[in-house]
Amino acid sequence: MNRRALLGLGLLLLSACVTAPPSPAIQRAALRDFALDGRFALRSTPPGQSPQSTGGRLSWTHQQDEDRLLIASPLGIGVAEITSSAAGARLQTSDGQSWEAAQPDELIERVTGQALPISRLPGWLLGNQGSTGRTTRDKDGRPAQLIEDGWQIDYSYDSDAADALPDRITLRHGDEIELRLRIEAWRNTP
Repeated sequence: MNRRALLGLGLLLLSACVTAPPSPAIQRAALRDFALDGRFALRSTPPGQSPQSTGGRLSWTHQQDEDRLLIASPLGIGVAEITSSAAGARLQTSDGQSWEAAQPDELIERVTGQALPISRLPGWLLGNQGSTGRTTRDKDGRPAQLIEDGWQIDYSYDSDAADALPDRITLRHGDEIELRLRIEAWRNTP
């Protein structure tokens, strides 16, 4: 997987995952639409290849069935934008290249060559499991770990509040992919 494909993977993954810590009025259970800002580190080890890593900053807005993810270098220089809605998914890089697909999962597979559940990321960020998932909760009743379809999602919190949103999320798929998110701010986007 080349660096551009790895960046595309990071962008798609982040488009569904980045959010800033909520204000005290934001309740995790009621949060559906959100925006977040944070940092990410992505490590990918394609079969038969050496591990590849990338990282940077991200800004993600999730509203109903629409997502907009902006990916930037660690210094904040824009690298790519990923948008998805019922009309389709699109990845555009700062150098003018673009890719399109009907669904975000299809787009990431086209760009990176790996099948990834990008469409599940908004729910996973909030600790919401699908029908095949299993969630372990911490002593305060918050999601601590979610396992679903071969993915393990671990959550860490800076706050002791029972309704706190996670500040750190690590997503792993075996030894192939590890995505670490440090969420600096969550915002409710009604």
